[in-house]
Amino acid sequence: MSSELYRALTIRSSRISIVGFGVLGMLFGALNIDAWGLLAGMGAFGLAVMIVAQHHQHRTVVLLYLARPQRVLVLVGQVVTSVVVALGFAAISGVTVVARGEASRYQDILTVVPIIAVFAAANAAVVRRPTWLFLGYAGWFVFVEGLVARFEAPLPFSAFLGGGTGDQRSLLIAAAWTALACTAAAVAVRRDLPSD
Repeated sequence: MSSELYRALTIRSSRISIVGFGVLGMLFGALNIDAWGLLAGMGAFGLAVMIVAQHHQHRTVVLLYLARPQRVLVLVGQVVTSVVVALGFAAISGVTVVARGEASRYQDILTVVPIIAVFAAANAAVVRRPTWLFLGYAGWFVFVEGLVARFEAPLPFSAFLGGGTGDQRSLLIAAAWTALACTAAAVAVRRDLPSD
């Protein structure tokens, strides 16, 4: 976990992304709490995907698995790192929300952010390509959850949005989707690596 955290915080593009999204989150929090909540959730999702998928994207995953052959433990370290980074990002970017006196909404978002990060990290372990994952879930979010289900069905992102407002039922549904994604990731992490 420490090496994953070190890698996530020392790569220049990661630092720039975290700082940029953090400043943008502070601005959103000062203007609109819902916009900050959406940015915090999307930022947590994106950061977690990049932490797990970067090894596949940069083709360093073979070296990682040679150094640490127990792939499930590597995945657990990446998931914990994703949670730490996403939670830190959300906590810092939301200081303007707390300054506005919305501490309960801030706490609700900080409760759902680790669940989003685990969900995203698990999905990245299955898909392995961040672009495919981002495009696939963008389409899913807009067309399936937005247009078809109108954000009312117990689907992952609808549950995350509901959990961010303090709805306990949505939080439980989000946790169930995350548990399902973790199960798939534990199986998928044993797959062969592509030869390209």
